Amino acid sequence: MTVATVGFVVHCTRPQAATAAKEAVTWLADRGHHARVVLPDADEIGLAELGCRQEGFPVGLDLVVSIGGDGTMLRAMHLVVAYGVPVLGVSMGRLAYLTVVEPEQLTDALEAFLAGRHRIESRMTLAVTIDAPSGSVANGSYPACNEVVAEKPSSGHTVHVSVDINGSFFTSYAADGLIVATPTGSTAYSLSARGPIISPTHRALLLTPVAPHMLFDRSLVFDASEEVRVEVIDERPAALTIDGVELGMLQRGDSVTCSAGATDARLVTLEPRNFYRILKTKFGLADR
Repeated sequence: MTVATVGFVVHCTRPQAATAAKEAVTWLADRGHHARVVLPDADEIGLAELGCRQEGFPVGLDLVVSIGGDGTMLRAMHLVVAYGVPVLGVSMGRLAYLTVVEPEQLTDALEAFLAGRHRIESRMTLAVTIDAPSGSVANGSYPACNEVVAEKPSSGHTVHVSVDINGSFFTSYAADGLIVATPTGSTAYSLSARGPIISPTHRALLLTPVAPHMLFDRSLVFDASEEVRVEVIDERPAALTIDGVELGMLQRGDSVTCSAGATDARLVTLEPRNFYRILKTKFGLADR
């Protein structure tokens, strides 16, 4: 690659992340490459001169570097997924499912990427369509890399939602919440709700109830060609969250429809990535 443009998304409350970003920006500039940092991250880490508004950030990028944890990775993926820009994850001290290098390895990783010594791992996303006649949540389409959650906003009450599968009513749920996840998201909130772990490169939709107040408490795994619609069916509102960002309260008659996204998230790996080794380490599983 002759001249590249690399974007940065940074966990601003971690000083080590800011230091890594500044060192990488200097390394790139010394080699004739360009860098930009999404706002407000640029202002907060002392790189205001490289700041770029979110709406223009993905345009023309060859790579995005996420410096933080899985939450920072999700933010980076959201910014660029529609543009097909690959994301390189740098971990800040905790074992994560999505990050691949440590801060001290970042310049080596950039060198490998620019030389073409890397792989791209595609991850299925969700296309989430919100239809909210109540006006409590903005109608529209949103990407999700991990999960969509409709759940009770406070303790003491359940939410009551109906689920349609491929346009036909399946059943209604009384539960603390309902999760629709990607395979990547199967190791996030769905896992804590006792949902199954799905290989992240698989293509499927996962529906997991959270503390259901009913006999049917199983997760459901759907083909990527299928569609799941969730509608609030009583007066108790449900907080709608996509990849950890709350969008508002779904009221009675409001719904979200989830299907496979038109574009995949693209993650950079520098060597074959062993998801199951990461899983074993996370859960302290023995080698023998």
